[in-house]
Amino acid sequence: MIEGGKPCLDIAQQLSAVEKAIINAKRTLIQDHLYHCLEEIVGALPRDRRQSIDEFKTIAKYL
Repeated sequence: MIEGGKPCLDIAQQLSAVEKAIINAKRTLIQDHLYHCLEEIVGALPRDRRQSIDEFKTIAKYL
């Protein structure tokens, strides 16, 4: 786009879209790992011991 002489506003919008896509991809990767890999390792836990795992999953949504 830069080499093509596109307007700065168009370039800024595209860069913003790319940045958001990367952030969403990172978030998806982390959440997928937590929901699948971590669950597989931790296994079934009693409800009182699951609270910290569930809280961690919730906090990870904000990464």
